[in-house]
Amino acid sequence: MKLEQGQKLLFIGDSITDCERAKPEGEGLFQALGKGYVSYIDALLQAVYPEIGIRVVNKGIGGHTVRDLENRWQEDVVNQKPDWLVVMIGINDVWRQFDTPFIKDWHVLIGEYEVTLRKLVVETKPNVKEIVLMTPFYLESNEQDKMRQKMDQYGQVVKKIAEETNCLFVDTQAAFNVVLKELYSATLAWDRVHPTAAGHMVLTRAFLKEISFNWNRT
Repeated sequence: MKLEQGQKLLFIGDSITDCERAKPEGEGLFQALGKGYVSYIDALLQAVYPEIGIRVVNKGIGGHTVRDLENRWQEDVVNQKPDWLVVMIGINDVWRQFDTPFIKDWHVLIGEYEVTLRKLVVETKPNVKEIVLMTPFYLESNEQDKMRQKMDQYGQVVKKIAEETNCLFVDTQAAFNVVLKELYSATLAWDRVHPTAAGHMVLTRAFLKEISFNWNRT
């Protein structure tokens, strides 16, 4: 596995990452990591690799866009001094363009999204061991759906930045697409955005695969 002894693994993003985590510090006891994929990853790291002692921190905040991440980056990322940083952002950047189409101030268009995300990654990369970029997703199997099309475009931006900056990359939409061949969208997320436990497990598996987690380790 790519994680090493005693490293600090910090996740930052929106409500999918947040998932009712403790505020202001998303780590510790009593479901402080929330109820989603971050907590699943932490549980599996403890259960399968107990001797490594990975410290997991959740800095997701519901409703946030990449613009919001930039505003809190110093406090929630830089000051935390993580060894590994995992970023999944973009759902609200796209969603606000569809659910509040007339409130233009809330829209983070793809140009701003790309410039901001690249800036954060480039500035942070020298100070951490590794960055993992995870795409935003929309749990709609119809690829011609307008919001799904837009989300896929933002996902391509994430992939491009990961390639340019030599970051690890997780295509969450591709991982969900496999399951969406068998299950209706609402089975994984009632609003096509906020996943069920099964949806969070899809995210968990996709991330753990990228860091070479050994599910059969004894």
